[in-house]
Amino acid sequence: VFNTRKPIFADWRVREALIDAFNFELVNQTLNGGAVPRICSYYCNSELGAQPETPATGKVLDLLTPFKDQLLPGAIEGYSLPVSDGSEANRANLRKATKLLEEAGWTVQDGTLKNANGEPFAFEILLVNGEDDFIAAANIYVEALKRLGIDAKLTTVDSAQYKERTTAYDFDMTHYIRSLSLSPGNEQMLYWGAAGVTEPGTRNWMGMNSPAAEAMIQTMLSSTDRADFVAAVQALDRILITGRYVVPIWYANVSHLAHAKQLHFPEKLPIYGDWLGFQPEVWWYQE
Repeated sequence: VFNTRKPIFADWRVREALIDAFNFELVNQTLNGGAVPRICSYYCNSELGAQPETPATGKVLDLLTPFKDQLLPGAIEGYSLPVSDGSEANRANLRKATKLLEEAGWTVQDGTLKNANGEPFAFEILLVNGEDDFIAAANIYVEALKRLGIDAKLTTVDSAQYKERTTAYDFDMTHYIRSLSLSPGNEQMLYWGAAGVTEPGTRNWMGMNSPAAEAMIQTMLSSTDRADFVAAVQALDRILITGRYVVPIWYANVSHLAHAKQLHFPEKLPIYGDWLGFQPEVWWYQE
């Protein structure tokens, strides 16, 4: 996640460039054997997730249209994450990133990316000790950023320090986990509400301030029709995705269970099933 409270990440074109620079296909193949998908949205793998690659339609479009002048490119017309050829060079995406950075006022000077004031583009990636997969991914990312003239430094701390720093938003970039339910509600303000820009301890780690996002949350909370509720969440999803607040990595879209062969699932499973490895609602029977 980018901390947009930091001036270096305030411009969406910079964030888009850094998303382009993240070579997901190489990282996924190197660390996961290419076996896991890239996370597609903030409500991925559910009916609440937007289909961001396609233009907004129907109720979603109706909800977004009043805010069209505030929304970033792609929210209404469609937005897709970059795809690399899987090579370490990632030339096409890095060329795109370079162009976006130039538009945002960053150019390479003596091998270093700098702004008009001669200040170098440098930032810290904060992670917890022992997060080996994410540390490995970050190291690959750091090497890719060097090709753009960016000096990214990886810092690892213990869990207590990490909690203290993230509570105070004392980071440039860090690993961000979103634990969202199939029925999002008031807690969404804790995640995406503008109060979290300055109020410590919220889940608004990116520091977003979006009247459009807050309007979608209010629509969610006041909806009495399921279709209206789903449309509001999908509209919010589009706002979050195209805000370019995170560099999306991988996720698990299935649950893997090992069990004795004589055990079977019943015909009807609970809606949550086996969620994130916890099984309080999974029932088994033996024929």
